[in-house]
Amino acid sequence: MNNDSTVYPAMRECAAEAARIAAAVPTDRLTAPTPSAEWDVRALANHLVLHTSHGLEHRAHRTEMPETLTARDFTADADWPERYGVALDRAVTAWADPAVWEGEIGAGGGATPATAVAALMTLEMALHGWELARATGQEYRLSEETAAFVLGVVEEYAEMYREYDGFADPVRVPATAGTFARALAASGRDPHWTP
Repeated sequence: MNNDSTVYPAMRECAAEAARIAAAVPTDRLTAPTPSAEWDVRALANHLVLHTSHGLEHRAHRTEMPETLTARDFTADADWPERYGVALDRAVTAWADPAVWEGEIGAGGGATPATAVAALMTLEMALHGWELARATGQEYRLSEETAAFVLGVVEEYAEMYREYDGFADPVRVPATAGTFARALAASGRDPHWTP
């Protein structure tokens, strides 16, 4: 099982990359299509901001996310990328506390080990960060180590995600495909998607 010493470096790297991609989203591309057919750039950016910064921080603190956040259009603020970067930093810093990694997050039958929650949230950052980059003509970059971590999480949880329509069927890629491309393909995303 993953632990904080393997998940946390990947979380930090994926957060930094998500913030970098968000900062370069052109204001005139918010209605552009994304690899998630049901979302345009605005919907994807709002999902990314809500879950990977605010959601990540609230999970660290074991607190409920306010409904005012879930209904908010973060991209309506011109400085949303800067605010997202600040919120991401706060969330990642919250996970720097070793105590956060102990025990479970959630209640009753819905409780999940903190390390698994962190791994899944890091996966969200990587997959949706890539989608935002691809939709806005940017290159998404991860180290080989973090790409391998993401691939491992995809492989471990792919069937669960497919049960809840979070992933589509795997996409075929050549055996020579890079590690992150294989992670994308295993999650049902086409690594070569273009708008």
